Amino acid sequence: MDTNDVLVFTSAVSSGSLAAAARRLGITPMVATRRLAGLEAELGVRLLHRTTRSLSLTPEGESFLPFAQALVDNEAAAMALLHSGTESASGLLRMSVPISFGLKFIMPIVPRLLEDNPDLRISVDMTDSLPDLVTTGTDLAIRIARLRDSSLIARKLADNPRVIVASPRYLARRGVPLSLDDLANHDCLPLAGATHWTFREHGDERHARLNGRFSCSSIAGCYTACLGGAGIALLSTWYAADDIKAGRLVPIDFPGAQPEPINIWAVYPTTRLVLPKVRVFIAALRTALAEAGIEGTTE
Repeated sequence: MDTNDVLVFTSAVSSGSLAAAARRLGITPMVATRRLAGLEAELGVRLLHRTTRSLSLTPEGESFLPFAQALVDNEAAAMALLHSGTESASGLLRMSVPISFGLKFIMPIVPRLLEDNPDLRISVDMTDSLPDLVTTGTDLAIRIARLRDSSLIARKLADNPRVIVASPRYLARRGVPLSLDDLANHDCLPLAGATHWTFREHGDERHARLNGRFSCSSIAGCYTACLGGAGIALLSTWYAADDIKAGRLVPIDFPGAQPEPINIWAVYPTTRLVLPKVRVFIAALRTALAEAGIEGTTE
């Protein structure tokens, strides 16, 4: 049984169509169709019901799917084990990264990664939401958050301290908040859906209620609005550092209270052995974080 044929089958199921599977695998739709047909012929059963607009598993396909996925995963793990002593990476690395973090840390290391690994290809989805890693075929996601999904496999890369900031223009107009309770009377700039910011105050967790007329699905939008004087933002320290140094943003301290600490995580879709392409990327990112003075990186 050709694992390339099996991979077409599992990719078609996870992505919802043969065309999407072909794009993910870097082959033409005709080749994907031929490989699936070859697998079905070899097995002597039909695995998928296919129309021009939909795809669904047959009963035989449902029975075969877990074995097919195990076959694909085992081959990938075996290849990773055999090449674990090398520093080169190959194949297509699909990753999902937050927009601001991606621009600051990921994009600058991409050129060197591609130069040092001629057989490596990289596809980056820049979004502040966490996609379904299995369905989208994502190899790795980088997230700055308090992770709540216990089904995810996550490894801490670094600490990520945060700071409350506002522009001099805003503070001149509205004054400086002196306590967490004062935030309710200011224009705060939270991520969409957030109703409060969490702090650690004298060892206890404290929620500061937010009011304001602005929110954004990306922290990059909150940052830009804050620079323009729209209100107060909660940003990663590395994100605000240059603007604080230049006087474009002013840090706001609350006695005894610090923003809730969160971490930078590498998130994987399964427990299988980490592939060389992922391992090489993580090593490069760790180096970039260390050079930027972001503490708490772990091996």
